[in-house]
Amino acid sequence: MDRPGGSSSNEADAITAVTERYPFSAEHLRDALAAAGIAMGLVDLEGRIRDQNAALRALGDGWEPTAHDDPGTCAGYRELLRGERQRLRYTRGCKHPDGRTVWARVTLTPLGTCDGGPRLTLLTAEDITAQRELQQRLRHLRMHDPLTRLPNREFFFERLSEALGEDAAGSRVGVCYLDVDGFKAVNDTLGHHVGDRLLTEVANRLEHCVRPAGHLVARLGGDEFALLIEGSRGTAQATALAETVLAVLTAPFDIEGQRLTISASVGVVERPVLGTTATALMQAADTTLYWAKEDGKGRWTLFDPERNAHRMTRLALSSTLRSAVERDEFTVDYQPLVGLGDGVLRGVEALVRWQHPDLGRLTPNRFIGLAEENGAIVQLGRWVLEQSCRQARTWQLEHPGNAPFVSVNIAVRQVWDSDLVADVARILARTGLPPELLQLELTESAVMGSAGRPLQTLRALSEMGVRIAIDDFGTGYSNLAYLSRLPVGALKLDGSFVRGFGSDQHPNPADETIVTALVKLAHQLGLTVTAEGVESAEQAERLHAIGCDTAQGWFYARALPPEQIGSMLRQAPVRPTAARQVPRVTVRDTQVGPAQTSP
Repeated sequence: MDRPGGSSSNEADAITAVTERYPFSAEHLRDALAAAGIAMGLVDLEGRIRDQNAALRALGDGWEPTAHDDPGTCAGYRELLRGERQRLRYTRGCKHPDGRTVWARVTLTPLGTCDGGPRLTLLTAEDITAQRELQQRLRHLRMHDPLTRLPNREFFFERLSEALGEDAAGSRVGVCYLDVDGFKAVNDTLGHHVGDRLLTEVANRLEHCVRPAGHLVARLGGDEFALLIEGSRGTAQATALAETVLAVLTAPFDIEGQRLTISASVGVVERPVLGTTATALMQAADTTLYWAKEDGKGRWTLFDPERNAHRMTRLALSSTLRSAVERDEFTVDYQPLVGLGDGVLRGVEALVRWQHPDLGRLTPNRFIGLAEENGAIVQLGRWVLEQSCRQARTWQLEHPGNAPFVSVNIAVRQVWDSDLVADVARILARTGLPPELLQLELTESAVMGSAGRPLQTLRALSEMGVRIAIDDFGTGYSNLAYLSRLPVGALKLDGSFVRGFGSDQHPNPADETIVTALVKLAHQLGLTVTAEGVESAEQAERLHAIGCDTAQGWFYARALPPEQIGSMLRQAPVRPTAARQVPRVTVRDTQVGPAQTSP
């Protein structure tokens, strides 16, 4: 930025002050210029230098305001002549007689008339070449990574902003955002000096890889690098560069006697310049790099707007889960658990739904995983438990002879992050539900190898009279030995086993053999068995034949709101038809037909 001050400005000001106060001749002015210790000249109304001293001549030519067709300087000079400004300053570089470039800070100051002739302007030029070179060296140091010598984050974003400027509005841009897989392990095991050497070698390979095409490669920090493709020719060019980079980095590195083989993950974003920003582009690149890691590392992944929209929806849901509970946006539906031998409605499984104000009705698979990740499952699970117990108590009071038990899913974090025993005891006391009408479902992973707090929790709940069931049995460890050590009363077989048999199109005898063995072993341990995902009469018949106790699935009913379960409980008794070997859903002696299995 040009700024006033210094000896040159003071000397020029002195000359200007004298010429404005006293008449002067051309001879006097030339004498003054010759005696001055700084580079000076006189500029006429056309912007040409009419006279100059030796110091200005030694700097070279081209300092006048009309040189180089600089529109800003020319316009400023016209304003100076019209009296709209008192001084004009600009910085310009010109060729020195010896061929090098000289930079000077030029100042133009109006003078009075000379010998009654046209008004002249005093030009002074201060040589700032050394200062500018120092500034450029400092800028280079500021804009480059000291370890790898590559451009740094600041340099990269400066170039990216230029690539997205108005002049490039009709073009495209691409970014490959890369990091080294497992780099922390290198630092931790071999030391930071080896890690630094590795980063330097990675930088050298990347620079060698992109140099022929003229792309920019920068180190953004740590083990993260970015490649900028200005004027991209399309997605194929960006992905081809990512492929080349991955191939270049797979060759082993020999560092201080260590042979290191690494891989990298690359997020690739390529899009039109118009309508994008540096922030949006790099957010997309960061997201895509995360996908490449998530997809298995050692690969590139291209930005996918649809996948990103799903991710953004997940983030939005995750951030509003806790407040949604407080806003009472959740409801609970109940799916019947039916006795396979008599069709009696034994119980119901509580299944939470989120009535989202923008996305509509969401099933558990859309938000339960998010709630478990961010800890909101504790608050949500407590709410579902209380709602379910309150509803089960209502059914008990309305139908004292045939009220179903309610089965509620419990997440692992509810066992670890809350006092589940105290919560259950408090809710049972508050709702008045007998403990025997409550069943808690936990997954195999939650109870496998249980010791300490989880085991104490299960035993305390069992002693309270609450029934414990293992949900999705068969998908995890499937080790019946641990069941004998836990206070478990029921197993729920995962629907994948049920889908594997009972179908003429896709019979799977092995699944039926496995289920038969599980049912027999469970019964020997005093456990009841519920089959999940029953969708046909053939499946129900075979499950009944091998001794499975209860079943749930679309063959009987989908998850229903509480009032429909109440209607089932109020129906008059109907005997099952003789033509149907598998009883329909009945409430004690009451029959309810199977639901349609279409979505």
